[in-house]
Amino acid sequence: MATIQRFVLTGAILALAVLSGMTQAQERHGRGGPPPGYRSPHWQFDNRYHHDHYYPSRGYVAAALPGGSISIGFHGGNYFYQGGVWFRPQGPRYVVVAPPFGIVVPLLPPAYTTLYIGGAPYYYANGAYYATAPGGYAVVEPPPGADAAQPAPVPPPPKPEPDPILYPRTGQSPAQTEADRQECNRWATTQPAAMADASVFQRAVAACMDGRGYTVR
Repeated sequence: MATIQRFVLTGAILALAVLSGMTQAQERHGRGGPPPGYRSPHWQFDNRYHHDHYYPSRGYVAAALPGGSISIGFHGGNYFYQGGVWFRPQGPRYVVVAPPFGIVVPLLPPAYTTLYIGGAPYYYANGAYYATAPGGYAVVEPPPGADAAQPAPVPPPPKPEPDPILYPRTGQSPAQTEADRQECNRWATTQPAAMADASVFQRAVAACMDGRGYTVR
């Protein structure tokens, strides 16, 4: 029994690691090529509108949800969303599904393609179209003209903000300041939306450092 439990636990951990690393790996390798290790029947390449990202195939069953998944109730059912991938519970596991039309998420996927159709903006990722809605972005049916739509030009990346200046109000040593900074960085990654919005991450770090006795400018 102990051997079986260890096997199940190991499988769940591996599935969680693969799925949770999907978005980060794709972002590190840009829009043009697949992340290493994702060439398998469980992954599909979405190149519509030059989106050029890999996602787990619909119907794939995962032993565990990826980290940072958001639970969303809709029409009496429960869905989980992370990085443009949608899941539904299937017993103790989770199956990758197509999102239902009308469901609303607070944030767009980290990778998406912007389309202007009929003068209105739409956002495409992993076979789904999103449009702005109260509370975030709603999954919508493919709008008329979607087949002939062209992706909007990608704006240049914003200039990185300079690192904040930390002033130790209680005389903390440089070593202690660095240790506190690293701890606050780790804590900030656990906050909702921090990994998808740099400003949320920075505010979380600043709040943490302030609580540890630092002035952040």
